[in-house]
Amino acid sequence: MIQVKEYQSVYEDSVIDLILDIQQIEFKVPITLEDQPDLLIIPQFYCQNAGNFWVATTLSGQLVGTIALIDIGHQMGAIRKMFVHQDFRGKELGVAAKLLATLLKHCQAHSINKLYLGTNPRLQAAMRFYEKNGFEQLPVDSLPTAFPRMAVDSIFYQKTITNALTQHLN
Repeated sequence: MIQVKEYQSVYEDSVIDLILDIQQIEFKVPITLEDQPDLLIIPQFYCQNAGNFWVATTLSGQLVGTIALIDIGHQMGAIRKMFVHQDFRGKELGVAAKLLATLLKHCQAHSINKLYLGTNPRLQAAMRFYEKNGFEQLPVDSLPTAFPRMAVDSIFYQKTITNALTQHLN
């Protein structure tokens, strides 16, 4: 069973290890910890305004996934740091789906109605996951000016979040 919970400092080293392993070893993305200083100051960087950072763990406490939301203002958010350990991917365990569902519920509760994210073309499975979950690709010049771009990202997505109550009424 997988639990999704808000980030706590006890997870710092595990978060860094998971993300760097996936980026550098698994997908050969040329990015280092120095390129991502936000990983060393997660509460100050992500947990501001409506932003947050979540981790997915097994019942034994193993960290197996992450997702973050940056509040970029004007009821918009940027998804960052969505990573799932390769042994915990897929529909069977639903780790990515649970992480995204947690973020979307948080967005609804905090009036974030538009989400943006950037990804690297090497992450084809991630791109399929985003598209299956209602994200649509958009050109880089359509991103809001407040969107925090990462140098390694060249594909961008957006999603409009509808309030569950409004969705039910239509």
